[in-house]
Amino acid sequence: MNHELIIVLDFGGQYNQLIARRVREEGVYCEVYPYTLSLKEIKAKAPKGIIFTGGPNSVYGDDSPQYDKAIYDMGVPILGICYGAHLMAHQLGGKVETAPVSEYGRTEVDIDNKDGLFKDVSDKTICWMSHTDYISKAPADFTVTAHTSVCPVAAMENRERKLYALQPHPEVMHTVEGKKMLEVFVKDVCGCAGDWQMDSFVENTIANVGKKVGGGKVLCALSGGVDSSVAAVLLSKAVGKQLTCVFVDHGLLRKNEGDEVEAVFGPDGPYDLNFIRVNAQQRFYKKLAGVSDPEKKRKIIGEEFIRVFEEEAKKIGTVDFLVQGTIYPDVIESGIGKSAVIKSHHNVGGLPDYVDFKEIIEPLRMLFKDEVRRAGLELGIPAYLVYRQPFPGPGLGIRIIGDVTEEKVKIVQDADAIYREEIAAAMESGLIPKYGQSGTIGQYFAALTNMRSVGVMGDFRTYDYAIALRAVDTSDFMTAEATQLPWEVLQKVTTRIVNEVKHVNRVMYDCTGKPPGTIEFE
Repeated sequence: MNHELIIVLDFGGQYNQLIARRVREEGVYCEVYPYTLSLKEIKAKAPKGIIFTGGPNSVYGDDSPQYDKAIYDMGVPILGICYGAHLMAHQLGGKVETAPVSEYGRTEVDIDNKDGLFKDVSDKTICWMSHTDYISKAPADFTVTAHTSVCPVAAMENRERKLYALQPHPEVMHTVEGKKMLEVFVKDVCGCAGDWQMDSFVENTIANVGKKVGGGKVLCALSGGVDSSVAAVLLSKAVGKQLTCVFVDHGLLRKNEGDEVEAVFGPDGPYDLNFIRVNAQQRFYKKLAGVSDPEKKRKIIGEEFIRVFEEEAKKIGTVDFLVQGTIYPDVIESGIGKSAVIKSHHNVGGLPDYVDFKEIIEPLRMLFKDEVRRAGLELGIPAYLVYRQPFPGPGLGIRIIGDVTEEKVKIVQDADAIYREEIAAAMESGLIPKYGQSGTIGQYFAALTNMRSVGVMGDFRTYDYAIALRAVDTSDFMTAEATQLPWEVLQKVTTRIVNEVKHVNRVMYDCTGKPPGTIEFE
């Protein structure tokens, strides 16, 4: 693609893909590469700017990721964030060491110089910190532009060499004025005009997928969720009837969801797709029997998915490609390069070692959830489908803490259905913003804990399960805060669940953000 390009060099942190997303929000195309990308390869790509990401290592450690110092002499603007800032300081004569006090979460940052990245930023601004090491001394030719009560060099820059460093994470939404900082770097420092939009992504992806597939047959893993739905429609536009969509009802879906998916994508739906529904509930329950470890559950579900697809592929003849709705948060949490693995997603880290397809196509791999939704609208998918609640590939298997049984699935399905009904009613009445409006809930669901507790119902002692309700505010699904739902909504949901769902006598609300938690329970 002939667009202005910003390269993000990945040093192994968890927010790395967010940087690319924020850059794209400025209308500038951005690609993420591991720090092992050679200087020669970088020069060949002719980027207008380079961003070093954060990472879990100490820059002064023996095995810490490093880069060729000649990169600083390219004349291309460079922004180092967190570990990237440490690397720049360490390599150019500054000093990095263990901070006397670590900084995590929201932190007040004092701005000392507003001529560079902070030109439109408040004198005191709230930023997101996540570090144990810090820059104790900036290189001699750098100007310190910000500090905190703990960190003497929260930001530094050498404007002549176009080198900038930030200890806080401007890409995270909790850095209140982070967008301004990145905008100054991308637009003012790098000189990007911003010529990349979602319509060009959709157009180019359709063309590239069509070229890759040629005359081959394609099998799409369709769950009915936002990601796989957008992937399916995108592929149908690229290859038409060469695409067969297989929907596996693994018995871990939300209440009535199998029938709802078939109604939308099946033969009577609005899309001209080859649609196959496979009812494999008992097959998955048998595989999951007695398994409590969440990683094992994910991998079992992932492998069984692939095996079902392989079987269906053989029924329809030779299939060359498997399509999945993998998106960036799935990829980064499953681990990229030296990044830490948070959890394996069934369509990334949960894949078996051997897959009987020529290639797996993941057309949405570079997108975040909100970008996927924009792509869906661009493809003409109705808004009610595009803004459907996200649902993980392993389904209720990871919303049931501990082992999975058919009885437990029924419990969480019923509780979740009540929760969603009451949220919808609250949106309709104006208590909660509707989708597409400011303040919309990013994701909400009910989960079944493996905790049982004593209760009293109808003068009788009970010893039953507790349901946990989750609702978070997020746009990118990499960071999130617990939604402050109106108490009257929570109270009504609780009353209905305890009264209507068998084997539940307690309801709790999860107030944890991400980090330190994840959005899903497992």
